[in-house]
Amino acid sequence: MKLTPSRRLYGLGAILLAALTICSHKLSSMGGPFFIIPLGVASIAYLLAIREFFSTPTLPQRVIVIGLVLAALWHLLFLLMPPGADDDIHRYVWDGRVQRLGYNPYIVVPSDPALRGLHTPETRTLNNPDVPSPYPAGAQLFFRAVTGIHESVFALKVAFVICDLAIVLVLLDVLRSSRQAVHWVLAYAWNPLLAIEVAGSGHIDIVGVLLLLVSAAALARRWRALAALAFALAVAVKFLPIVLLPLYWKRVRMRDGALAAAVFVLLYVPFFNHGRLPIGSLGTYVQSFRFNDPVFAALERVAAPRLVAGLAVLVGFLVAICLRRKASAWSPDAFAWPMAASLLCAPVVYPWYLLWLLPFLRSASTMPIIIWTVSIIPTYYVWHLRTLGRPWLVPGWIMLLEYGCVAMTAAIILLRRITRPAALQCSTD
Repeated sequence: MKLTPSRRLYGLGAILLAALTICSHKLSSMGGPFFIIPLGVASIAYLLAIREFFSTPTLPQRVIVIGLVLAALWHLLFLLMPPGADDDIHRYVWDGRVQRLGYNPYIVVPSDPALRGLHTPETRTLNNPDVPSPYPAGAQLFFRAVTGIHESVFALKVAFVICDLAIVLVLLDVLRSSRQAVHWVLAYAWNPLLAIEVAGSGHIDIVGVLLLLVSAAALARRWRALAALAFALAVAVKFLPIVLLPLYWKRVRMRDGALAAAVFVLLYVPFFNHGRLPIGSLGTYVQSFRFNDPVFAALERVAAPRLVAGLAVLVGFLVAICLRRKASAWSPDAFAWPMAASLLCAPVVYPWYLLWLLPFLRSASTMPIIIWTVSIIPTYYVWHLRTLGRPWLVPGWIMLLEYGCVAMTAAIILLRRITRPAALQCSTD
């Protein structure tokens, strides 16, 4: 029997389903051997699938439909599993709850004894209880809206999975309208990080990813007001995409930009405290929080943390400016690389931060980022180390493996680009 690309993808999808099924049942022991090993198998299957996507110009529609059904199955398995006791989603429930009770999440501190009566069983174990919330206003209003319907981590997880589904639908429309191979939607849907961090642990980032993709799609179609507004809302969920601002320069009208800025400010109005714009624990985050940050750690030795954080933003801006000059309005590379460059220099690089990059990864030049979404998976081992009483630090060998794979991939791509013109010249001679 001949192994066609379709059959190979069916086999890889089955491997992903089996591996992620095992992984989902070990979500409560994240980072342990029975979590990491099947997740590693799923990652290898995912990279082999990416290889098929690059080598096959088109695939039958049934392959895409079956692939999306498989992704829905393993998402459902993770959705039905409870998140970790101190995952961020418990903070989301708290933030939504205190807003509805008339408190400001940027001011109240969860560990305050005076607020003990406000807690529920799902909020008592939230992480970093000694600081107020760091999440921007767009995220806060999303928490309030969902918990207003049903106050539970499960309700938030369902909302995040719905956003994930919406991304698939928008991405399908983008691929068809831009005449790109539709099977690239599976490069997004099959990434293991989605199942773990959206359906499993549940992270607000996926809401921002949806808004950013809508903005990019609107920009490509010259729906300038929608592009600007969706971009402002994405930044109001997490600040990371602010580095993409140069991509919108002269592609949206001034009035559209003014509208987006006004909406962004209005989102913060309910949280103003004596006329001051609240930032919660954002300053503490930059000053004290560290995870998987080799570049930031090196720079922090010679400069203040806030200066280095500003440098991380500047790097993203510069990459966006460079790509703005070269790329078209709808260039997935132009959206992926500035955020990736900024994250590379950030003080905290959690696996779910890479969710922002997933809808824009479908070219050979983004292969280092695709590898990064897989090579970051060993950092989950830190969650296991914490249960053994070890410090909240990524071991050096894991960071070497993670960033070494990315660097090697980038070097190979660069070498091929250098040698290919020379080879073409020789063949012409």
